[in-house]
Amino acid sequence: MIDIHTHVLYGVDDGAKTLEESLAMIRMAGASGTTDLVATPHANLKYKFDPQKIRARLEEISGEGVRVYSGCDFHLSYENIQDAIANPARYTINQKCYLLVEFSDLIIFKNTPEIFARLQDAGMVPIVTHPERNGLLRQRIGEIAKWVESGARVQLTAQSLLGRFGPRAREFSEMLIDRGLAHFIASDAHDCQHRPPKLEEAFAWIEKRYGRELADLLCVTNPRAAINGAPVNSMEMFARGETRKWYQIWR
Repeated sequence: MIDIHTHVLYGVDDGAKTLEESLAMIRMAGASGTTDLVATPHANLKYKFDPQKIRARLEEISGEGVRVYSGCDFHLSYENIQDAIANPARYTINQKCYLLVEFSDLIIFKNTPEIFARLQDAGMVPIVTHPERNGLLRQRIGEIAKWVESGARVQLTAQSLLGRFGPRAREFSEMLIDRGLAHFIASDAHDCQHRPPKLEEAFAWIEKRYGRELADLLCVTNPRAAINGAPVNSMEMFARGETRKWYQIWR
């Protein structure tokens, strides 16, 4: 499995606190079946995104049996957007084209389609992270569908599928999967106890409910495409019922 959203680098945000904790998280990920993961520190008003420090941290945690790439948990702000447009590879997964975008819990910008269009014009593909955990986004599935139609992608949190972020997050996750609007499952790991870097339970949950093909697509194939900067596979064939007629996922 491949995990595109983690906070395994110590001392750069609210994830791992020490080198020892970083290494423990990497080992836990490997032991649970993860072969590759992306370290995605926050870039927001609280945590400064420092590529030089990130590169140094990546060198410290290499050699633990899991391939680790750099990325960013990118928060939409004027300064961030302008810098990303000027320097796309600074924030994207493995310096390719996919950009994890985290929305505020307090406001969803009305001009989000225009923001996404500007990022896409600069060569980036926005990935909306964990919308199932955002109360405002849970009320906007129609807008999410339009963003996806326009080329954005969606990442769900593994623990949301298991009910560990509450029933609303689990139900909305299922709704997004059922409508073909989920493209990645990631851990969004912050530690080894409460938010661990593990995907195997979510993989098993998807396999049991939807089948092995979708589990592989969400946890292996599409995440690998993100690391390589390749198009993710269409989710339309997995949409259930009438929703298959409503959403054109990959064009």
